[in-house]
Amino acid sequence: MVELPIKKTVHAAPPRTERFYDLTGGSGCRRGLADHFGDMGIAKPTQADAEAAVRVLIEWAGDDPSREGLIDTPGRVARSYRELFAGYAVDPREYLKRTFEEVGGYDELVVLKDIRVVSFCEHHMLPVIGRAHVGYLPANRVVGISKLARVVHGFARRLQIQEKLTADIAEAIQNILEPQGVGVVIEAEHSCMTLRGVNTLGSTLTTSRLLGVIRDDPRTREEFLGLVRGT
Repeated sequence: MVELPIKKTVHAAPPRTERFYDLTGGSGCRRGLADHFGDMGIAKPTQADAEAAVRVLIEWAGDDPSREGLIDTPGRVARSYRELFAGYAVDPREYLKRTFEEVGGYDELVVLKDIRVVSFCEHHMLPVIGRAHVGYLPANRVVGISKLARVVHGFARRLQIQEKLTADIAEAIQNILEPQGVGVVIEAEHSCMTLRGVNTLGSTLTTSRLLGVIRDDPRTREEFLGLVRGT
């Protein structure tokens, strides 16, 4: 009698579902997380949820979250994250909507240098600290200089890569102010490279985004870059 081989049925694993939070509302304008979670019909994680997650990380690291020096740490971390990631709660483009047209015929570059940048690498959640230089060539209106700094801060306080941060700032200014051109340069140190991994202390990443005449006209581009470099 010949025994026939037993045929086995292999069931494929279900496809992995990636959770992606689209905070743009399909318009390119990033909304707050509260709006996003509301659209999904789920509750945003609470302060208590965040603190519980921090306790798990402390235990995973090998310490006791209930000891005296750490017992209040989860609350402190959650509150600090609320401040450090405040960019999710604002639309930085709103800062650019109040403009001034009485400029006395001014038609030269406007450049604000050395705006402090504090952001976070989306791959390791470690700080990215540096400075931004923002400039534009007005068409018929200007914006208060403090608003340029607020735009940088609003976009920076999120998880992201530096290249995207640079582009977001430049495109927001271009879309709202509609100037002849925009230039944004960011120089920053990435803790994910200086505190771990390759440990390249002192290295900085420079990114730039040039739009309009600041990109297309060599003389205007060189003038902008010269002002940024201080030459």
